[in-house]
Amino acid sequence: MPERGGGGSERAALALARLSEWADAHLGLLRGLIAGAAVAGVLLLARSLRVTTKFTSPLDIPVEFIEKNVKLRGKLHHITEKGLEVEHVPISIPFISTIQRKCGKLGNKRHEETCTEGQSERLLLIRLAGVELAPGGTAWLQRELLPKQPLWFQLLGRDSSALECLVLVHKGGFLSMCLNEELLRQGLARAARIEGLPHHSHLYWKLHKRLLRAELKAVKKNKGIWKDQNYSERVQERISSNKFLQRLKQFVSWVRSSTER
Repeated sequence: MPERGGGGSERAALALARLSEWADAHLGLLRGLIAGAAVAGVLLLARSLRVTTKFTSPLDIPVEFIEKNVKLRGKLHHITEKGLEVEHVPISIPFISTIQRKCGKLGNKRHEETCTEGQSERLLLIRLAGVELAPGGTAWLQRELLPKQPLWFQLLGRDSSALECLVLVHKGGFLSMCLNEELLRQGLARAARIEGLPHHSHLYWKLHKRLLRAELKAVKKNKGIWKDQNYSERVQERISSNKFLQRLKQFVSWVRSSTER
């Protein structure tokens, strides 16, 4: 019995030694297989998350991105009365981008050129959420924003033609400017309903309060559209035009009338 046990141990040791020798001899192959598996895993993850996908239409963007209010990077092309026309710039992961380019070259060149041309011409139309532009608002944007201006846009809602977003522009260092708020602070817009967000949500009221505070600063400083009105008139106008306050008044009136009955 001891001899059999010893023989088994020797065979196991011999097998392990041979495996080690094979691994040493094929170390480069093993490293390549491990690296290949890692790259494939990262590619699959990036593809599933769609972080490297370039979106050319509002409907291309996954529903999850809208629901989670994801921020995307873009490059400004045009400023129109309808909104900002922006080219989406996806996240670039160096070695993944290189692999994707190499894989693209292996495909049909003519098809690739057609797709590239089609994508380059298609831009995302972005509306500034919660903001109703005054006549001078578009002109201010055209003066303040540079050609090909890089920016970030936070997704709040969408329809088939446009996205409702908060738009952020880098101002140097760690500073950034929210265009939605800045237009209100300059008196070049009015705070409006934020389309795309549920009105009972915490995010809706958080953003709405931010926008109202920005507008109030312009009201107090007599800026922009608030320049030609005195303070009491401006406050009264804001109260009378606020739909939430109107509904609240209607509710109070209904409660009073129900009580009197």
